[in-house]
Amino acid sequence: MKTLPHLTFLRSFEAAARHLSFTSAADELNYTQSAVSSHVRSLEEFIGRPLFIRHPRSLSLTDVGEAYLPSVRHALQEINTATRSIISMQHRKEVAISCPISLAENWFPSIIKDFNLQHPNISVTLHSTVWSDVEENASDISITIDHEDDADPDQIELWDEKLTLACAPDYLVDGKPLTNPAQIPQANFIHILGRPAYWERVGQVLNLNAPDITTNFQTNSTNAALGLAANGLGCVAAPKSLVRLFVARGLLCEPFDFDLHCPWRYYAKFKDDRPLPSVKLFQTWLLEAAQKVQL
Repeated sequence: MKTLPHLTFLRSFEAAARHLSFTSAADELNYTQSAVSSHVRSLEEFIGRPLFIRHPRSLSLTDVGEAYLPSVRHALQEINTATRSIISMQHRKEVAISCPISLAENWFPSIIKDFNLQHPNISVTLHSTVWSDVEENASDISITIDHEDDADPDQIELWDEKLTLACAPDYLVDGKPLTNPAQIPQANFIHILGRPAYWERVGQVLNLNAPDITTNFQTNSTNAALGLAANGLGCVAAPKSLVRLFVARGLLCEPFDFDLHCPWRYYAKFKDDRPLPSVKLFQTWLLEAAQKVQL
């Protein structure tokens, strides 16, 4: 099978056919008249058929040239459109992120605010997710919360997550502030569906028996669980990175101080190995912000 004709030959043919003049085509393409004539001649030799009838002072297309021109013109337009699209993408100043709603509502707003102060010309789209990610390829950066045993090699762990127990600052157990682990069996328990390991691990570190950890309230949203606790409905076992944001606002407190590993971690995954400049800027900003998370 023959290789395709040189693109330069096709461009010279299209311009000459449009102007019906090698000279005018040369002026448009910034070639010499002899170069355009040579390109067309080479294309005719490649095809094996003449494309033009050469008159003393003008050109006209042969039947073959007339039939060939629309396809060549369409192909060149497609190439031009694709090239413009690629160039435009390289200059696109936007970034799309997907992450669990727990981060989207509590952690990301301040991160995006600080990023916007430094890069006000970059548009940021934040998709919040519950349990699963948004449609594939919808985001440049995808953040998920996964069990450490299930994480993919191409995922980047954002920070070393811990577990903690939290309740409202004024939460009372039998009329008394919660200050002793022995009071917990009499407290109300808030469970996050799908994360039984949270209470199991907290119970172990506080020397609670499984029957002591009853179910009073449950929800599939970590944010909702923290909101229930902030409203004085009980105690919640949850990732410390989220609890500390509520603590900073005075909505929750951590009555007991312990260092407890959390098997569920936040991971970032970047769609492209060679991201656009705007996306690369946010990737760097995100990882630097993650390193500053204090647990």
